[in-house]
Amino acid sequence: MLPHIAVAYTVEGITLNYGYNFMNSGVPIFYGIFMKIELLPIKTRIVHPPKDEIWDIIDNLEVKDGDIIFITSKIVAIHQGHTVSKDKIAKEDLIRQEAERMITYRNPTGNYSVNLTVAHGVLIPAAGIDESNADNHYILWPRNIDEFCREVRTRLMKKHGLKKLGVVVTDSHTTPLRWGVTGLAIGLAGVEPLEDIRGKKDLFGREMHLTQVDMIDPLAAMAVNTMGENNECMPIVIMRGDFKIKYSDKASMDNFKIEPDYDLYRPLLEALPKVEE
Repeated sequence: MLPHIAVAYTVEGITLNYGYNFMNSGVPIFYGIFMKIELLPIKTRIVHPPKDEIWDIIDNLEVKDGDIIFITSKIVAIHQGHTVSKDKIAKEDLIRQEAERMITYRNPTGNYSVNLTVAHGVLIPAAGIDESNADNHYILWPRNIDEFCREVRTRLMKKHGLKKLGVVVTDSHTTPLRWGVTGLAIGLAGVEPLEDIRGKKDLFGREMHLTQVDMIDPLAAMAVNTMGENNECMPIVIMRGDFKIKYSDKASMDNFKIEPDYDLYRPLLEALPKVEE
């Protein structure tokens, strides 16, 4: 099965067309299973630290039934006033306050220092604290992110008379042994983040015992890539189209996170010392 992907840039955003060419000895014999996803980046005003409510931006979003709204965590944190002036505290002290586990080291090969942390249930440098586009502030992760997503979802569903709507807050993170940053979901409402395929059988009849499929982070990565990482001022992306995803009023990140004791990478996580209170 050879995938066929087409990408078109439009005035409204990015349109991704996914299909499959079924092959027989290298010769296409059937074309089917077609789905279309649009990514619509939203250009906004600058959201200013230390606190700047964003309801004017949210209320002006034009959404349709079945859309998923991706919002960068930075403007959510600023909306909540969850920022700290750089004049008030050293960054390492602030990271220590936010982190559950933390190790500070200097990489002699790359000649840089880093605070590697476990914070908010994620392995991430610097407890997710950001300095870019922060106007001399540290931007922390938002608080009660699922609750914020539910509030946005309820507000827009009522305004537009919708039955299905997803809201996801995103952040950028790094992957070990890979250059570059990608996006991930750190809070959500309205969409189930996992597809459980345990108990199902593969092509050769082998039963799946452990596998669950992350449905939301691949979409979050596409949204964050569309937002950009510099001065684009597009902190929101509306994703529209055919999704292999379940909508649910009960969806939560609580169902998505793994307790460290059960995590595949437990030995590595435990190598990071716990932060003493």
